[in-house]
Amino acid sequence: MEAYTRARTLIDAAHAADPARAADGRAAELVYAERVENWVIKLVSDAPPLLRLAARCQHLERWSVPRSSFPEGKAAYLQWRRSLYTKQAERARALLLAAGVTETEAAEVATWVSKTGLKTNAGTQTLEDAACLVFLENEISAFAAQHADYPREKFIDILRKTWRKMSPAAQAAALGLALPAAIAALVQEAVGGA
Repeated sequence: MEAYTRARTLIDAAHAADPARAADGRAAELVYAERVENWVIKLVSDAPPLLRLAARCQHLERWSVPRSSFPEGKAAYLQWRRSLYTKQAERARALLLAAGVTETEAAEVATWVSKTGLKTNAGTQTLEDAACLVFLENEISAFAAQHADYPREKFIDILRKTWRKMSPAAQAAALGLALPAAIAALVQEAVGGA
């Protein structure tokens, strides 16, 4: 367990380097990590410490590879996301090994963080569920405001894709979120056609 404590310290130190700040002044990535971990705990009441560490690595140093570092367009966006999954997984593995976590456990966390086995690997699916729930609960309003030029149909499509990535348990949790009325209407429309 000491290795897990050291790993958590190293992970959170990496998050603290995020230049973006949350409303409370803390590093935005650290706040995000806490939110993902909290959802993992809600979804898996007996979440093992390794899964909780993985949750904290979901967007590990994502700020270091901004979307603008890749060209515009869907293909480049998907390439950016895939590169992030790989980078974050490798960084998570390295931090866990540096903390004294076993190679086997560090590799398992890297699998989950890299999104390998979505829908078939329970750890990967739990992280994806938690990330989707954080997006819906905490980020979708800002996302909508940032992309106000998107037509309604594009928002519905994004929500449908998000919904399809989620497990039934995460979908049920999402339906229980207190969302702003306009966002809740979009979610209901997307779910109806998912």
